[in-house]
Amino acid sequence: MTYILGGWQSDFSDNWARRGIDMADAFSETIEAGLEATKLDPKDVETGHVGNFVGELFAGQGLLGGFFGLVHPDFDGLPTSRHEAACASGSVAILAATAELEAGRYDLACVLGMEQMRNVPGRTAAQHLGAAAWTGHEFGDAQFVWPRAFSDLTEEYDRRYGIDARHLSRIAEINFANGKRNPNAQSRDWQFTPESFTQDDVANPVVEGRMRKTDCGQVTDGASVIFLASPKRAADYAEKRGIPLDSLPRITGWGHRSAPISYSRKVQASANDAYVFPQVKRAADDARARAGVALDQVDLIELHDCFTATEYMAIEHLGIAAPGEAWKAIEDGSIEAGGRIPVNPSGGLIGCGHPVGATGVRMALDAFKQVTGTAGDYQVEGAKTAQTLNIGGSTTTTVSLVVQAAR
Repeated sequence: MTYILGGWQSDFSDNWARRGIDMADAFSETIEAGLEATKLDPKDVETGHVGNFVGELFAGQGLLGGFFGLVHPDFDGLPTSRHEAACASGSVAILAATAELEAGRYDLACVLGMEQMRNVPGRTAAQHLGAAAWTGHEFGDAQFVWPRAFSDLTEEYDRRYGIDARHLSRIAEINFANGKRNPNAQSRDWQFTPESFTQDDVANPVVEGRMRKTDCGQVTDGASVIFLASPKRAADYAEKRGIPLDSLPRITGWGHRSAPISYSRKVQASANDAYVFPQVKRAADDARARAGVALDQVDLIELHDCFTATEYMAIEHLGIAAPGEAWKAIEDGSIEAGGRIPVNPSGGLIGCGHPVGATGVRMALDAFKQVTGTAGDYQVEGAKTAQTLNIGGSTTTTVSLVVQAAR
């Protein structure tokens, strides 16, 4: 069992290049703010993990574990590593850290996720992000690889079950509304009109196929950090601060599944399956099974809405609605704030932002905030159990976590 001691998230509306900082500067800012938020000292940290997708492409920078040594002299000698699983990089970094803690190698881990994405033109950013598809084998005719991929998913849903664009637009509207309550959300100050959530080609232009502007997650600079502890170290942390150990959230369940990198191969393999992406369902089910909780015991979900079609799919694969019936959970308000099972109270990738390597860590931090009642204006009342669902590529890698606090 692994405890979360806390962490910190950068402002996802920030543009690092405009502010004149680079990845190392943002890394230091994030670690220092995280240490302050948790009242930890650098010497307390025994191992460091970084989630990052394509620092080499956006910033010409790899070996990001080496940034720890620039933050503080006490980090010189710290064992560190960097983890890549496309948009699930942050979650995979968390899994690596928890494995070390559970193996007894270390008792306190720092996990940071980050991505710089706004320092290049949008088309270049799209090309860089396309590295998570099967390069040279699919989507070669697309201007924007991922909007095209999830437009294709929309078409697949239409073939299997039928899909109404109004339900996708409602997902976007909910997540942008949630983002307005989040002080770190990239879109919190953005303005929309009713036409922004329609098929209006001016107010909501087509990006690729069936994906329009408000269907898409954001290109974001951002970082997030969490500190993870073994039971022994968590007990010591709680004792020194005069707080109950039960007040510290725990990662009680996890799921991690991978599928072939080819989108078309995934879809062909599931042609006779009720679920388009069976490995997504398995990861979500695995996490709850390991935690020993049923879906009706989960108070909220932070899920991967890189596009509205992704959330539509995830609503079903998580079990919120039956296959082909995600529209029911959208229409009846189940996924809204105050609904049966709020989805993305943070705003998600659409409303909060999507710095690729940071997203999985940000999700875990938001789960921590929710179950400790510290999420502020986007708090889900009484939340004690949260689930995350973080996806890399066309569901090539899926990671789900269950985070719980004592009820």
